[in-house]
Amino acid sequence: MDFAGYTVSDAIPLPPKTDYGIGIIGCGGIVNYAHLPAYNAAGFRVLACYDRDPETAERTARQHGIPHVAASIDDLLGDPAIAIVDIAVTPWDQPAIAARAIAAGKHLLCQKPLADRYDDAMRMVALAKQAGVKLAVNQQMRWDAGIQVSRQLIAQGALGVPADCRIEVSIRTPWQMWPWIAASDHLEIMYHSIHYQDALRFLFGEPEAVTSMHSRWPDQIEVGETRTLTVFHFPSDLRVTIDVNHHNWSDDAYARFRFLGTEGIITGTLGLLYDYPTGRVDTLAYQSHSEPLTWHEAALTTHWIPDAFAGPMASLMDAIQTGGEPVTSGADNLGTLRTVFAAYRSAAAGRTIPLSEIVAKGDTPGGDHLGDG
Repeated sequence: MDFAGYTVSDAIPLPPKTDYGIGIIGCGGIVNYAHLPAYNAAGFRVLACYDRDPETAERTARQHGIPHVAASIDDLLGDPAIAIVDIAVTPWDQPAIAARAIAAGKHLLCQKPLADRYDDAMRMVALAKQAGVKLAVNQQMRWDAGIQVSRQLIAQGALGVPADCRIEVSIRTPWQMWPWIAASDHLEIMYHSIHYQDALRFLFGEPEAVTSMHSRWPDQIEVGETRTLTVFHFPSDLRVTIDVNHHNWSDDAYARFRFLGTEGIITGTLGLLYDYPTGRVDTLAYQSHSEPLTWHEAALTTHWIPDAFAGPMASLMDAIQTGGEPVTSGADNLGTLRTVFAAYRSAAAGRTIPLSEIVAKGDTPGGDHLGDG
């Protein structure tokens, strides 16, 4: 569509070939209300699913018309009709399953975070490269309407030189939907703001360093941090900020982005977070730095959940066909994990962390092996 003199679209782009056989490992909530509805709408071909709870797998298969419930991971990986394995399990279980899928010659889409240890993530990326299979990570916010259209506007010069860019979220998150996340020592950035960090890398490139402050809400039941303030540092004058609170009990909740540059400004809302997981369509407005100052409202149509979940899978399919790399390749995702791990180290150490410090030495988010001593 033509928007303020620029050509943009929030449609999820699909490759010419989309009939690859897909096998799902892990049939939890996100698979049922996001992955599979998006795949069905896009016409993707899911052939089998597996879950360690057979009843969960059977229920998922019935609900989404999946023809085969695998008896085991080996059963699913042994099916020659399955070319792509979609892994949706906890981050500490994912590396071992991914290694088995890679050994079976399957391309794979992994859940975010790719791993909860940086060295495990690097090992997964190296294994996939050695085996000649494609590895993508489900950082689907890159296909959320507001982010996707912002990327197109920035690429066409609508901002000029980006200068002050931020995502600000103050909501009430139902962490009880994921008890294992609520019980995690590392919560907000590892499982939520990782999306914002990845999207901002996608829009503005690689930061040099990260500063982050973490806190809890009084009497919260969650174990880990639920409020964070993170700043990406760049060699230029660009400033990027992520400010998040998950315990806003009031009726003044918001989830918004604001990208200000020398030649224009993009503002909008992340509709999903106003009524998770149902959500609403994002909003996006643009104003050029020229007289008269006029706001233009984009007519967005797609939702983060479920629509954007087709994006990483479609990009993986495109990479298989072209021999290129998925937009959210494992190698690219190591950059997002570096910002995530740097944020945790920054909060623990009370200092700005250069990303060059984040190396694989048994790294864990708390910083015990992240080079602080």
